[in-house]
Amino acid sequence: MRFTADRVSGTLFLALGLALYFLIIPNYVESVTDGNISPDMMPNSLSLILALCGALLVFKPTLHSTQTMRSFAITAAYVFILTAGIYAMSLFGFVYVGPAVALAIMLMIGERRPIWLVAGVVAMPALIWFLVVQVLGRALP
Repeated sequence: MRFTADRVSGTLFLALGLALYFLIIPNYVESVTDGNISPDMMPNSLSLILALCGALLVFKPTLHSTQTMRSFAITAAYVFILTAGIYAMSLFGFVYVGPAVALAIMLMIGERRPIWLVAGVVAMPALIWFLVVQVLGRALP
């Protein structure tokens, strides 16, 4: 077996899935006696799927070549904007930060059509706010 990025990431996902299944979920998910579905069913299922997909990637890696450093830099910029946006939401709130983050991401991916920019910057945050705050009765940061 050759040493590839797919095998490394597959090994990491396999280890993460197994750690979730055997260590994290049993210690942090409470069990209950009543109800149709156990609270740990979904997290356990997803952790096993994660481990299985990681194992598949280890034993059958893709034939893709490694990406350029430019692709990694763009991905790092997305992650930075999202992280900064989440932090800013904790300080200033979703109503003010959500549209700004949406605009920044849309401009970064090259969207320039005014109708889509308005839909992504005004309509979607408004719809999210309406559904979460008004319909579900939950608070947004």
